[in-house]
Amino acid sequence: MALLFFVLLASCGPKPTSQDDFNTTDITLPGGQIIKTEFVYDTVGALRGMQFRSSIAPDHGMLYGHRTPGKYSYWMYQTLIPLDMIWMDPDHKVVEIVENAPPCKTPASQCPHYGGNKVAQYVLQLGSGMVKKYGVKVGDGISW
Repeated sequence: MALLFFVLLASCGPKPTSQDDFNTTDITLPGGQIIKTEFVYDTVGALRGMQFRSSIAPDHGMLYGHRTPGKYSYWMYQTLIPLDMIWMDPDHKVVEIVENAPPCKTPASQCPHYGGNKVAQYVLQLGSGMVKKYGVKVGDGISW
């Protein structure tokens, strides 16, 4: 009986309309804009991240969730496009922002690390210029 309940529950709600909608979570930026994000909460997904992607739609991103709050820096090794990065605390409040982090075209050992100066639990990566376009700033709340 419990299995039937979960099957019925899973069939409720909005349905994916394209392949891009699978494995995405809608988040709402402070200005009300909806961003479709791939949510990464495992080591393998985090290690791959945005590597090897040649583009990202303006209303899409990648949201990394860490198990515990900490000072997490990110790098752009094998990332082909510049990105904006937004660090958030456990309450989804923006604590740090890096805009226009460039792709790293050097060996991994020479790639700079970005952020990780404030305690955070989540990091949102968007295409370069989206932080400015959407007016996101430190202290803002982001919801999902």
